Amino acid sequence: MTEWWRGSVTYQIYPRSFQDDNGDGVGDLAGITRRLDHIAALGCDAIWLSPFFTSPMLDMGYDVADYTDVDPVFGTLADFDALIARAHGLGLKVIIDQVMNHSSDKHPFFEQSRKDRSNDKADWYIWADPRHDGTPPNNWLSIFGGPAWQWDARRKQYYMHSFLAQQPEFNFRNPAVLDYMESVLRFWLDRGVDGFRFDTVNFFYKDGMLRDDPADFRNKSEAPGNPYEMQYHLFSKNQPENLLWLERIRAVLDSYDDRTSVGEVGESHHGIQIMGQYTAPGRLHQCYSFEMFGSDYSAGLFRRKIEEFFTGAPNGWPMWAFSNHDVVRQTSRWVKYGISQDALAAQAGALLLSFQGSICLWQGEELGQTDTVLTLDELTDPQGITFWPEPIGRDNTRTPMVWDGSAQGGFTSGTPWLPVKAPQLARNVAAQAGVAGSVLESYRAMLAFRRQTEALRLGATRFFDLPEPILAFARGEDLLCVFNLSPTALEINALGLGAAIGPSAGVVHSDGKLQLGPNAYGFFTGASSAVLG
Repeated sequence: MTEWWRGSVTYQIYPRSFQDDNGDGVGDLAGITRRLDHIAALGCDAIWLSPFFTSPMLDMGYDVADYTDVDPVFGTLADFDALIARAHGLGLKVIIDQVMNHSSDKHPFFEQSRKDRSNDKADWYIWADPRHDGTPPNNWLSIFGGPAWQWDARRKQYYMHSFLAQQPEFNFRNPAVLDYMESVLRFWLDRGVDGFRFDTVNFFYKDGMLRDDPADFRNKSEAPGNPYEMQYHLFSKNQPENLLWLERIRAVLDSYDDRTSVGEVGESHHGIQIMGQYTAPGRLHQCYSFEMFGSDYSAGLFRRKIEEFFTGAPNGWPMWAFSNHDVVRQTSRWVKYGISQDALAAQAGALLLSFQGSICLWQGEELGQTDTVLTLDELTDPQGITFWPEPIGRDNTRTPMVWDGSAQGGFTSGTPWLPVKAPQLARNVAAQAGVAGSVLESYRAMLAFRRQTEALRLGATRFFDLPEPILAFARGEDLLCVFNLSPTALEINALGLGAAIGPSAGVVHSDGKLQLGPNAYGFFTGASSAVLG
Protein backbone atom coordinates (compact mmCIF):
# COMPACT_ATOMS: atom_id res chain seq x y z
CA MET A 1 0.00 0.00 0.00
CA THR A 2 1.94 3.01 -1.23
CA GLU A 3 -0.85 5.43 -0.24
CA TRP A 4 -1.97 4.00 3.11
CA TRP A 5 -2.40 7.57 4.36
CA ARG A 6 -5.12 8.49 1.86
CA GLY A 7 -8.42 8.39 3.75
CA SER A 8 -6.67 7.21 6.92
CA VAL A 9 -7.50 8.17 10.52
CA THR A 10 -4.67 9.44 12.73
CA TYR A 11 -4.90 9.75 16.51
CA GLN A 12 -2.99 12.67 17.99
CA ILE A 13 -1.12 11.94 21.23
CA TYR A 14 0.20 14.70 23.47
CA PRO A 15 3.00 12.82 25.24
CA ARG A 16 2.92 14.90 28.44
CA SER A 17 -0.72 14.01 28.97
CA PHE A 18 -1.33 10.50 27.65
CA GLN A 19 0.13 8.11 30.25
CA ASP A 20 2.79 8.52 32.94
CA ASP A 21 4.59 5.26 33.73
CA ASN A 22 7.29 6.45 36.14
CA GLY A 23 5.13 8.42 38.59
CA ASP A 24 6.64 11.87 38.02
CA GLY A 25 3.30 13.32 36.88
CA VAL A 26 4.35 13.77 33.25
CA GLY A 27 3.43 11.36 30.48
CA ASP A 28 6.21 9.40 28.81
CA LEU A 29 6.99 7.15 25.86
CA ALA A 30 6.76 3.97 27.94
CA GLY A 31 3.27 5.02 29.01
CA ILE A 32 2.23 5.63 25.42
CA THR A 33 3.52 2.21 24.44
CA ARG A 34 1.46 0.58 27.19
CA ARG A 35 -1.72 2.33 26.05
CA LEU A 36 -1.39 1.77 22.29
CA ASP A 37 -3.92 -1.06 22.49
CA HIS A 38 -6.61 1.54 23.18
CA ILE A 39 -5.89 3.27 19.86
CA ALA A 40 -5.67 0.02 17.93
CA ALA A 41 -8.99 -1.14 19.43
CA LEU A 42 -10.52 2.22 18.55
CA GLY A 43 -9.79 1.47 14.91
CA CYS A 44 -7.28 4.16 13.94
CA ASP A 45 -4.61 3.71 11.29
CA ALA A 46 -1.83 5.85 12.74
CA ILE A 47 -0.68 7.88 15.71
CA TRP A 48 0.85 11.34 15.67
CA LEU A 49 3.17 12.16 18.55
CA SER A 50 3.52 15.81 19.55
CA PRO A 51 7.17 16.74 20.33
CA PHE A 52 9.19 14.56 22.69
CA PHE A 53 12.64 15.92 21.78
CA THR A 54 15.21 17.42 24.16
CA SER A 55 13.86 20.80 25.24
CA PRO A 56 13.82 23.38 28.05
CA MET A 57 10.01 22.97 27.82
CA LEU A 58 9.24 26.68 27.82
CA ASP A 59 6.69 25.89 25.09
CA MET A 60 6.16 22.30 26.19
CA GLY A 61 8.57 20.78 23.68
CA TYR A 62 7.94 23.07 20.72
CA ASP A 63 11.25 24.71 21.67
CA VAL A 64 13.69 22.03 20.55
CA ALA A 65 17.28 21.93 21.82
CA ASP A 66 18.24 18.61 20.16
CA TYR A 67 16.33 17.31 17.15
CA THR A 68 17.74 13.78 17.32
CA ASP A 69 17.24 12.78 20.94
CA VAL A 70 14.44 12.20 23.45
CA ASP A 71 14.02 14.54 26.40
CA PRO A 72 14.68 12.63 29.65
CA VAL A 73 11.22 13.53 30.94
CA PHE A 74 9.81 11.32 28.17
CA GLY A 75 12.43 8.56 28.27
CA THR A 76 15.16 7.46 25.89
CA LEU A 77 15.73 6.58 22.26
CA ALA A 78 15.43 2.93 23.33
CA ASP A 79 11.94 3.74 24.66
CA PHE A 80 11.11 5.31 21.32
CA ASP A 81 12.32 2.24 19.44
CA ALA A 82 10.13 0.06 21.69
CA LEU A 83 7.16 2.32 20.93
CA ILE A 84 7.74 2.00 17.18
CA ALA A 85 7.98 -1.79 17.43
CA ARG A 86 4.80 -2.09 19.49
CA ALA A 87 2.84 0.28 17.24
CA HIS A 88 3.88 -1.58 14.11
CA GLY A 89 3.02 -4.86 15.80
CA LEU A 90 -0.51 -3.53 16.35
CA GLY A 91 -0.77 -2.35 12.74
CA LEU A 92 -0.39 1.34 13.64
CA LYS A 93 1.75 3.75 11.66
CA VAL A 94 3.78 6.34 13.60
CA ILE A 95 3.94 10.02 12.61
CA ILE A 96 6.09 12.40 14.65
CA ASP A 97 6.15 16.18 14.91
CA GLN A 98 8.92 18.19 13.29
CA VAL A 99 9.31 21.74 14.63
CA MET A 100 11.70 23.11 12.04
CA ASN A 101 10.66 26.74 11.80
CA HIS A 102 12.42 27.57 15.06
CA SER A 103 14.59 25.99 17.72
CA SER A 104 15.14 26.67 21.39
CA ASP A 105 17.61 29.42 22.20
CA LYS A 106 19.43 26.65 24.09
CA HIS A 107 20.11 24.78 20.85
CA PRO A 108 23.90 24.66 20.32
CA PHE A 109 23.53 26.17 16.86
CA PHE A 110 21.82 29.28 18.20
CA GLU A 111 24.23 29.60 21.09
CA GLN A 112 27.00 29.69 18.49
CA SER A 113 25.08 31.92 16.08
CA ARG A 114 24.57 34.66 18.64
CA LYS A 115 28.27 34.90 19.60
CA ASP A 116 29.26 37.11 16.67
CA ARG A 117 28.54 37.81 13.01
CA SER A 118 31.41 35.76 11.56
CA ASN A 119 31.16 32.23 13.00
CA ASP A 120 30.04 29.31 10.83
CA LYS A 121 26.49 29.38 12.29
CA ALA A 122 26.19 33.17 12.11
CA ASP A 123 23.70 33.02 9.23
CA TRP A 124 21.70 30.00 10.44
CA TYR A 125 19.03 32.17 12.09
CA ILE A 126 17.15 35.30 11.00
CA TRP A 127 19.17 38.33 12.17
CA ALA A 128 18.56 41.96 11.23
CA ASP A 129 20.01 45.34 12.09
CA PRO A 130 17.88 47.84 14.02
CA ARG A 131 16.44 50.88 12.38
CA HIS A 132 18.29 54.13 13.01
CA ASP A 133 16.15 54.85 16.06
CA GLY A 134 16.98 51.45 17.59
CA THR A 135 13.56 49.91 16.96
CA PRO A 136 13.08 46.51 15.31
CA PRO A 137 13.48 46.26 11.53
CA ASN A 138 9.73 45.99 10.89
CA ASN A 139 6.33 45.68 12.57
CA TRP A 140 6.04 41.88 12.64
CA LEU A 141 4.35 40.56 15.76
CA SER A 142 4.82 37.43 17.83
CA ILE A 143 1.83 35.15 18.23
CA PHE A 144 2.75 34.93 21.92
CA GLY A 145 2.70 38.71 22.39
CA GLY A 146 4.85 41.72 21.57
CA PRO A 147 7.22 42.29 18.63
CA ALA A 148 8.59 39.31 16.71
CA TRP A 149 12.10 40.65 17.28
CA GLN A 150 14.45 40.25 20.25
CA TRP A 151 17.54 42.41 20.75
CA ASP A 152 20.81 40.59 21.27
CA ALA A 153 23.68 42.70 22.64
CA ARG A 154 26.36 40.23 21.52
CA ARG A 155 25.72 40.86 17.84
CA LYS A 156 24.01 44.24 18.26
CA GLN A 157 21.20 42.89 16.10
CA TYR A 158 17.66 41.63 16.47
CA TYR A 159 16.72 37.99 15.88
CA MET A 160 13.26 36.98 14.72
CA HIS A 161 10.75 34.79 16.60
CA SER A 162 7.10 34.16 15.71
CA PHE A 163 6.44 32.62 19.12
CA LEU A 164 8.48 32.95 22.35
CA ALA A 165 11.60 35.10 22.41
CA GLN A 166 13.34 31.84 23.38
CA GLN A 167 12.31 30.31 20.01
CA PRO A 168 14.59 31.93 17.40
CA GLU A 169 13.74 31.22 13.76
CA PHE A 170 16.00 29.39 11.36
CA ASN A 171 17.13 31.09 8.16
CA PHE A 172 15.85 28.77 5.43
CA ARG A 173 17.56 30.92 2.81
CA ASN A 174 20.84 29.38 3.99
CA PRO A 175 21.46 26.08 2.09
CA ALA A 176 23.31 24.65 5.09
CA VAL A 177 20.10 24.91 7.14
CA LEU A 178 18.22 22.91 4.51
CA ASP A 179 20.92 20.25 4.49
CA TYR A 180 20.77 19.98 8.27
CA MET A 181 16.99 19.70 8.33
CA GLU A 182 17.12 16.97 5.70
CA SER A 183 19.57 15.06 7.89
CA VAL A 184 17.10 15.29 10.80
CA LEU A 185 14.33 13.82 8.66
CA ARG A 186 16.56 10.95 7.56
CA PHE A 187 17.60 10.23 11.15
CA TRP A 188 13.99 9.52 12.15
CA LEU A 189 13.05 7.80 8.89
CA ASP A 190 15.97 5.44 9.33
CA ARG A 191 14.67 4.77 12.83
CA GLY A 192 11.35 3.56 11.43
CA VAL A 193 8.89 6.44 11.59
CA ASP A 194 6.18 6.38 8.94
CA GLY A 195 5.95 10.11 8.42
CA PHE A 196 6.04 13.62 9.81
CA ARG A 197 3.63 16.28 10.90
CA PHE A 198 5.28 19.62 10.16
CA ASP A 199 4.52 22.34 12.69
CA THR A 200 3.73 25.82 11.31
CA VAL A 201 4.53 24.57 7.82
CA ASN A 202 3.78 27.93 6.17
CA PHE A 203 6.21 29.87 8.40
CA PHE A 204 9.56 28.61 7.13
CA TYR A 205 10.40 31.50 4.82
CA LYS A 206 10.04 35.23 5.49
CA ASP A 207 10.04 38.12 3.05
CA GLY A 208 13.62 38.74 1.92
CA MET A 209 13.16 42.51 2.21
CA LEU A 210 11.55 42.29 5.67
CA ARG A 211 8.64 44.47 4.61
CA ASP A 212 5.98 45.48 7.15
CA ASP A 213 2.82 43.41 7.43
CA PRO A 214 -0.27 45.51 6.63
CA ALA A 215 -3.27 45.85 8.90
CA ASP A 216 -5.89 43.11 8.69
CA PHE A 217 -8.47 44.15 6.11
CA ARG A 218 -11.33 42.16 7.66
CA ASN A 219 -14.10 43.84 9.63
CA LYS A 220 -14.45 42.44 13.14
CA SER A 221 -17.39 42.81 15.50
CA GLU A 222 -15.00 43.10 18.44
CA ALA A 223 -11.29 43.63 18.91
CA PRO A 224 -9.22 40.42 19.05
CA GLY A 225 -7.68 39.48 22.37
CA ASN A 226 -4.32 39.02 20.64
CA PRO A 227 -2.86 41.93 18.59
CA TYR A 228 -1.35 39.37 16.17
CA GLU A 229 -4.86 38.97 14.75
CA MET A 230 -4.92 42.68 13.85
CA GLN A 231 -2.40 42.19 11.03
CA TYR A 232 -2.57 40.61 7.58
CA HIS A 233 0.58 38.47 7.61
CA LEU A 234 1.54 39.02 4.02
CA PHE A 235 5.32 39.05 4.51
CA SER A 236 6.05 37.23 7.78
CA LYS A 237 4.87 33.86 6.42
CA ASN A 238 3.31 32.15 3.35
CA GLN A 239 6.24 33.00 1.07
CA PRO A 240 6.49 31.35 -2.37
CA GLU A 241 9.98 29.99 -1.64
CA ASN A 242 8.35 27.67 0.86
CA LEU A 243 7.08 25.51 -2.00
CA LEU A 244 10.61 24.56 -3.08
CA TRP A 245 11.46 23.38 0.43
CA LEU A 246 8.28 21.28 0.53
CA GLU A 247 9.31 19.66 -2.75
CA ARG A 248 12.66 18.77 -1.24
CA ILE A 249 10.91 17.27 1.80
CA ARG A 250 8.75 15.18 -0.53
CA ALA A 251 11.81 13.95 -2.41
CA VAL A 252 13.31 12.76 0.86
CA LEU A 253 10.12 10.93 1.83
CA ASP A 254 9.79 9.38 -1.62
CA SER A 255 13.24 7.83 -1.23
CA TYR A 256 11.73 5.62 1.51
CA ASP A 257 8.82 3.18 1.21
CA ASP A 258 5.26 4.09 2.23
CA ARG A 259 5.98 7.30 4.13
CA THR A 260 3.74 10.33 4.49
CA SER A 261 3.71 13.99 5.49
CA VAL A 262 1.16 16.32 7.05
CA GLY A 263 1.53 20.08 7.18
CA GLU A 264 -0.12 22.32 9.75
CA VAL A 265 -1.27 25.48 7.99
CA GLY A 266 -1.56 28.26 10.56
CA GLU A 267 -3.39 30.82 8.46
CA SER A 268 -6.71 32.58 9.05
CA HIS A 269 -6.95 34.35 5.69
CA HIS A 270 -6.17 31.78 3.00
CA GLY A 271 -6.00 28.45 4.84
CA ILE A 272 -7.85 26.32 2.29
CA GLN A 273 -5.98 27.87 -0.64
CA ILE A 274 -2.61 27.21 0.99
CA MET A 275 -3.63 23.63 1.84
CA GLY A 276 -4.22 23.11 -1.87
CA GLN A 277 -0.91 24.65 -2.90
CA TYR A 278 1.05 22.69 -0.35
CA THR A 279 -0.48 19.32 -1.30
CA ALA A 280 -0.11 19.73 -5.06
CA PRO A 281 1.75 16.86 -6.75
CA GLY A 282 5.35 16.63 -5.64
CA ARG A 283 4.80 18.48 -2.36
CA LEU A 284 3.28 17.36 0.93
CA HIS A 285 0.91 14.39 0.98
CA GLN A 286 -1.67 16.13 3.22
CA CYS A 287 -2.31 19.42 5.03
CA TYR A 288 -4.71 20.55 7.67
CA SER A 289 -5.68 24.01 8.80
CA PHE A 290 -7.69 25.62 11.59
CA GLU A 291 -10.72 26.08 9.31
CA MET A 292 -12.95 23.83 11.44
CA PHE A 293 -11.55 24.85 14.84
CA GLY A 294 -13.95 27.74 15.41
CA SER A 295 -17.35 28.12 17.08
CA ASP A 296 -19.36 27.61 13.87
CA TYR A 297 -21.08 24.21 13.66
CA SER A 298 -23.22 24.84 10.61
CA ALA A 299 -23.95 22.85 7.49
CA GLY A 300 -22.82 25.84 5.46
CA LEU A 301 -19.36 25.93 7.02
CA PHE A 302 -18.59 22.25 6.48
CA ARG A 303 -19.96 22.25 2.94
CA ARG A 304 -18.08 25.41 2.03
CA LYS A 305 -14.69 24.23 3.30
CA ILE A 306 -14.90 20.81 1.67
CA GLU A 307 -16.11 22.21 -1.65
CA GLU A 308 -13.47 24.95 -1.58
CA PHE A 309 -10.73 22.40 -1.17
CA PHE A 310 -11.77 19.85 -3.76
CA THR A 311 -12.76 22.53 -6.28
CA GLY A 312 -9.63 24.59 -5.80
CA ALA A 313 -7.19 21.71 -5.29
CA PRO A 314 -8.53 18.64 -7.10
CA ASN A 315 -5.05 17.08 -7.07
CA GLY A 316 -4.39 17.83 -3.40
CA TRP A 317 -5.46 16.00 -0.26
CA PRO A 318 -6.75 17.39 3.05
CA MET A 319 -6.58 16.12 6.58
CA TRP A 320 -9.63 17.34 8.49
CA ALA A 321 -9.69 17.83 12.24
CA PHE A 322 -12.12 19.42 14.69
CA SER A 323 -9.67 19.84 17.60
CA ASN A 324 -6.02 19.61 18.58
CA HIS A 325 -3.65 20.56 21.39
CA ASP A 326 -3.94 24.30 20.65
CA VAL A 327 -7.70 24.92 20.63
CA VAL A 328 -10.79 24.50 22.78
CA ARG A 329 -12.20 20.98 22.59
CA GLN A 330 -15.03 20.52 20.12
CA THR A 331 -17.61 19.48 22.71
CA SER A 332 -16.91 22.67 24.66
CA ARG A 333 -16.93 24.92 21.57
CA TRP A 334 -20.16 23.55 20.16
CA VAL A 335 -22.11 22.88 23.37
CA LYS A 336 -25.09 25.02 22.34
CA TYR A 337 -25.67 22.78 19.32
CA GLY A 338 -26.15 19.62 21.39
CA ILE A 339 -29.17 18.30 23.21
CA SER A 340 -26.62 16.62 25.48
CA GLN A 341 -22.85 16.37 25.72
CA ASP A 342 -22.92 12.73 24.65
CA ALA A 343 -25.22 13.33 21.68
CA LEU A 344 -23.12 16.21 20.38
CA ALA A 345 -19.84 14.32 20.89
CA ALA A 346 -21.09 11.20 19.10
CA GLN A 347 -22.50 13.22 16.21
CA ALA A 348 -19.34 15.30 15.81
CA GLY A 349 -17.31 12.10 15.61
CA ALA A 350 -19.63 10.59 13.00
CA LEU A 351 -19.57 13.83 11.01
CA LEU A 352 -15.80 14.18 10.93
CA LEU A 353 -15.33 10.52 10.06
CA SER A 354 -17.69 10.95 7.10
CA PHE A 355 -15.59 13.62 5.40
CA GLN A 356 -13.62 13.10 2.20
CA GLY A 357 -9.94 13.29 3.06
CA SER A 358 -7.86 11.95 5.89
CA ILE A 359 -8.92 12.51 9.49
CA CYS A 360 -7.10 13.49 12.68
CA LEU A 361 -8.63 12.79 16.11
CA TRP A 362 -7.37 14.61 19.20
CA GLN A 363 -6.88 12.39 22.25
CA GLY A 364 -9.94 12.30 24.50
CA GLU A 365 -12.47 13.35 21.87
CA GLU A 366 -13.54 9.71 21.62
CA LEU A 367 -14.78 10.09 25.22
CA GLY A 368 -16.71 13.31 24.59
CA GLN A 369 -14.16 15.07 26.78
CA THR A 370 -14.50 18.81 27.47
CA ASP A 371 -11.97 21.49 28.27
CA THR A 372 -10.82 21.63 31.89
CA VAL A 373 -11.60 24.88 33.69
CA LEU A 374 -8.28 26.15 35.06
CA THR A 375 -7.38 29.11 37.22
CA LEU A 376 -4.51 31.44 36.34
CA ASP A 377 -2.25 29.87 38.96
CA GLU A 378 -2.81 26.41 37.43
CA LEU A 379 -1.59 27.42 33.96
CA THR A 380 1.79 26.48 32.54
CA ASP A 381 1.26 27.66 28.95
CA PRO A 382 3.04 30.97 28.21
CA GLN A 383 0.40 31.97 25.66
CA GLY A 384 -2.42 31.30 28.11
CA ILE A 385 -0.70 33.26 30.86
CA THR A 386 0.09 36.24 28.61
CA PHE A 387 -3.44 36.59 27.27
CA TRP A 388 -5.38 35.58 30.37
CA PRO A 389 -8.39 35.47 30.57
CA GLU A 390 -8.84 35.15 26.79
CA PRO A 391 -10.16 31.58 26.29
CA ILE A 392 -7.46 30.36 23.92
CA GLY A 393 -7.72 26.74 25.04
CA ARG A 394 -4.21 25.29 25.30
CA ASP A 395 -3.62 24.09 28.86
CA ASN A 396 -7.38 23.64 29.15
CA THR A 397 -7.41 21.10 26.33
CA ARG A 398 -4.06 19.50 27.25
CA THR A 399 -5.02 18.08 30.64
CA PRO A 400 -4.30 14.37 31.16
CA MET A 401 -6.10 11.52 29.44
CA VAL A 402 -8.61 9.88 31.80
CA TRP A 403 -8.42 6.08 31.79
CA ASP A 404 -10.53 5.23 34.82
CA GLY A 405 -12.38 6.82 37.74
CA SER A 406 -9.51 6.78 40.23
CA ALA A 407 -8.12 9.95 41.79
CA GLN A 408 -5.81 10.87 38.88
CA GLY A 409 -7.82 9.02 36.25
CA GLY A 410 -5.24 6.25 35.90
CA PHE A 411 -2.86 8.74 34.28
CA THR A 412 -0.23 8.80 37.03
CA SER A 413 0.58 7.54 40.50
CA GLY A 414 2.04 10.96 41.29
CA THR A 415 0.81 14.54 40.97
CA PRO A 416 -0.15 15.32 37.36
CA TRP A 417 1.50 18.27 35.64
CA LEU A 418 -1.97 19.68 34.99
CA PRO A 419 -4.92 18.83 37.25
CA VAL A 420 -7.44 16.09 36.55
CA LYS A 421 -10.81 17.47 37.67
CA ALA A 422 -14.20 15.90 38.37
CA PRO A 423 -15.95 16.77 35.06
CA GLN A 424 -13.13 15.08 33.14
CA LEU A 425 -12.92 12.11 35.54
CA ALA A 426 -16.56 11.37 34.82
CA ARG A 427 -15.69 10.69 31.18
CA ASN A 428 -13.11 7.92 31.32
CA VAL A 429 -12.23 4.95 29.13
CA ALA A 430 -13.12 2.22 31.64
CA ALA A 431 -16.60 3.63 32.26
CA GLN A 432 -17.44 3.76 28.55
CA ALA A 433 -15.75 0.66 27.13
CA GLY A 434 -18.32 -1.95 26.15
CA VAL A 435 -21.25 0.29 27.15
CA ALA A 436 -23.79 0.48 24.33
CA GLY A 437 -24.52 4.06 23.34
CA SER A 438 -21.41 5.53 24.99
CA VAL A 439 -19.38 8.06 23.06
CA LEU A 440 -16.43 5.67 22.97
CA GLU A 441 -18.49 2.86 21.46
CA SER A 442 -20.02 5.24 18.94
CA TYR A 443 -16.51 6.19 17.79
CA ARG A 444 -15.48 2.54 17.56
CA ALA A 445 -18.54 1.77 15.45
CA MET A 446 -17.99 4.74 13.18
CA LEU A 447 -14.31 3.98 12.70
CA ALA A 448 -15.12 0.38 11.81
CA PHE A 449 -17.74 1.59 9.32
CA ARG A 450 -15.26 3.97 7.69
CA ARG A 451 -12.57 1.32 7.51
CA GLN A 452 -14.85 -1.20 5.76
CA THR A 453 -16.53 1.35 3.44
CA GLU A 454 -14.39 2.43 0.51
CA ALA A 455 -16.77 5.28 -0.34
CA LEU A 456 -16.07 6.92 3.05
CA ARG A 457 -12.33 6.63 2.67
CA LEU A 458 -11.92 7.51 -0.98
CA GLY A 459 -15.25 8.44 -2.58
CA ALA A 460 -15.96 11.89 -3.99
CA THR A 461 -18.43 14.20 -2.25
CA ARG A 462 -21.66 15.67 -3.63
CA PHE A 463 -23.79 17.89 -1.40
CA PHE A 464 -27.57 18.14 -1.37
CA ASP A 465 -29.17 21.59 -1.23
CA LEU A 466 -30.96 21.65 2.11
CA PRO A 467 -31.65 24.39 4.64
CA GLU A 468 -29.76 24.78 7.91
CA PRO A 469 -29.18 22.92 10.14
CA ILE A 470 -29.38 19.82 7.91
CA LEU A 471 -26.25 18.59 6.17
CA ALA A 472 -26.58 15.82 3.61
CA PHE A 473 -24.03 14.60 1.11
CA ALA A 474 -23.23 11.61 -1.05
CA ARG A 475 -19.89 9.81 -0.78
CA GLY A 476 -19.00 7.89 -3.89
CA GLU A 477 -21.84 6.78 -6.12
CA ASP A 478 -24.25 5.34 -3.59
CA LEU A 479 -23.66 6.29 0.06
CA LEU A 480 -25.83 9.02 1.57
CA CYS A 481 -24.77 10.74 4.84
CA VAL A 482 -27.37 12.82 6.71
CA PHE A 483 -26.93 15.01 9.82
CA ASN A 484 -29.18 17.28 11.88
CA LEU A 485 -26.68 19.73 13.37
CA SER A 486 -29.05 21.04 16.03
CA PRO A 487 -30.74 20.09 19.32
CA THR A 488 -34.19 20.33 17.69
CA ALA A 489 -36.04 17.48 15.93
CA LEU A 490 -36.70 18.05 12.22
CA GLU A 491 -38.33 16.29 9.29
CA ILE A 492 -37.58 16.40 5.56
CA ASN A 493 -38.93 14.69 2.46
CA ALA A 494 -36.76 11.78 1.36
CA LEU A 495 -37.57 9.81 -1.78
CA GLY A 496 -35.57 7.10 -3.50
CA LEU A 497 -33.49 6.08 -0.49
CA GLY A 498 -32.17 2.57 -0.15
CA ALA A 499 -31.41 0.66 3.01
CA ALA A 500 -30.06 2.18 6.21
CA ILE A 501 -26.49 1.00 6.84
CA GLY A 502 -23.80 1.66 9.38
CA PRO A 503 -24.13 3.47 12.71
CA SER A 504 -27.00 5.87 13.30
CA ALA A 505 -28.67 7.94 15.99
CA GLY A 506 -32.17 9.40 15.95
CA VAL A 507 -32.98 8.80 12.27
CA VAL A 508 -36.25 7.19 11.10
CA HIS A 509 -37.10 6.73 7.41
CA SER A 510 -40.70 5.93 6.52
CA ASP A 511 -43.40 6.99 4.07
CA GLY A 512 -41.06 9.17 2.06
CA LYS A 513 -39.96 11.13 5.11
CA LEU A 514 -36.79 11.35 7.15
CA GLN A 515 -37.40 12.13 10.79
CA LEU A 516 -34.23 13.54 12.28
CA GLY A 517 -34.05 13.73 16.05
CA PRO A 518 -31.75 16.15 17.89
CA ASN A 519 -28.13 15.63 16.77
CA ALA A 520 -29.27 12.80 14.53
CA TYR A 521 -27.07 11.13 11.97
CA GLY A 522 -27.52 8.22 9.59
CA PHE A 523 -26.29 6.53 6.43
CA PHE A 524 -28.22 5.05 3.52
CA THR A 525 -27.66 3.42 0.18
CA GLY A 526 -29.30 4.90 -2.89
CA ALA A 527 -27.64 8.32 -2.91
CA SER A 528 -27.67 8.44 -6.72
CA SER A 529 -31.48 8.26 -6.81
CA ALA A 530 -32.23 10.13 -3.59
CA VAL A 531 -34.37 13.26 -3.66
CA LEU A 532 -34.24 15.26 -0.44
CA GLY A 533 -36.10 18.44 0.44
